[in-house]
Amino acid sequence: MREDAIAALLRQVYERLYAAYGPQDWWPGDGPIETIVGAILTQNTAWANAKRALERLKQAGALSPAALRALPEAELAELVRSSGSFNVKARKLKAVAEWLAVYGDDPARLAQRGAKALRHEALGVYGVGPETADVIVLYAAGLPSFVIDAYTIRVLERLGVEPESRSYEGYQALFEERLPPDAALFNEFHALLDVHAATICGKRAPRCGECPLRDVCAYGGAAR
Repeated sequence: MREDAIAALLRQVYERLYAAYGPQDWWPGDGPIETIVGAILTQNTAWANAKRALERLKQAGALSPAALRALPEAELAELVRSSGSFNVKARKLKAVAEWLAVYGDDPARLAQRGAKALRHEALGVYGVGPETADVIVLYAAGLPSFVIDAYTIRVLERLGVEPESRSYEGYQALFEERLPPDAALFNEFHALLDVHAATICGKRAPRCGECPLRDVCAYGGAAR
């Protein structure tokens, strides 16, 4: 697919998904700190499991960087047990809380670093990979960094769009090189792709007959 065709398709996909689902108001969380903690907890598990762990942290008064630093690691692990790999995630939360202390536990100061610099710094924190780093940059700091996840990749592959490199960075470049660096746009587009993949473009049984992208989708065309 030509470069200009990919750019046009991405714009069309965004417009159709927005028309179909409306604004999503993501990330699901109450403020930047909860967003950052949620990004760690949802690694390799369903959001419902992460949400239960978040609720337990709230009930324990432990949903702040200072509280996470003060809480013994074993107690923290027990609080986030529902998220799976709870011992590892407790260590990750501790590491992120220590990193936030550098910013005085003020997430508003994260945005002062700039998107690329903040992303690079976040990737140096234990437990923060590319997707989690981009969630922090986009949803917590409000800076433009496109989040890539399994849902996004699934939709792109079914549309017939392939990056030059089938890597996280390759998929991210598909968006960042063809869209204006607008955090609000990146936020909404990622959310819409996830909602679409979760409700219509399922992994095993996509509902192509109900899909707003069917006529521009390689997979949907084959289904017809």
